Amino acid sequence: MLIFAVRLILEENGKILCLRQTKKNGGRYSLIGGNVEEHEFAREALAREASEEAGIHVEPEDLSLVHVLHRHKLKKDETLIVLYFKAARFHGEPESLEPKKFKDVAWLPLNNLPEDVSKPTLHVLRCIRQGEIYSEFPARGKVLAFWEQFGNKWAGFSDF
Repeated sequence: MLIFAVRLILEENGKILCLRQTKKNGGRYSLIGGNVEEHEFAREALAREASEEAGIHVEPEDLSLVHVLHRHKLKKDETLIVLYFKAARFHGEPESLEPKKFKDVAWLPLNNLPEDVSKPTLHVLRCIRQGEIYSEFPARGKVLAFWEQFGNKWAGFSDF
């Protein structure tokens, strides 16, 4: 199944805003965001998610695209296209408004992120620092190995 999603990169004073997932949802730090619904544009969806998840207000026109991630969630058999946006500004005091999904919010130092930041988030932040606008996660070799264990062939270009 193909999912279209968005994530918010909100920086302030060398720190990035993250949500701390509940243990049931992985227990890691992740970015504000969610899926784009059929009747929405990506930036509108992200403004909605920021309000719903963290109680902050961002204007869609203040969001700038900084990265596109093509992601495979292998165990769930899901493929995601995730657009990452940076906000020029925001209003409100961040707090967790979905306590079943997120324990709390935290401003984490960008230059010294803890180990329990989600792997896709770390991957994307590294790519952005390197000036990459597009990336894939997990690595292609891991995707190939996953499908080969079931005897399935990868639908992509297997000769590369």
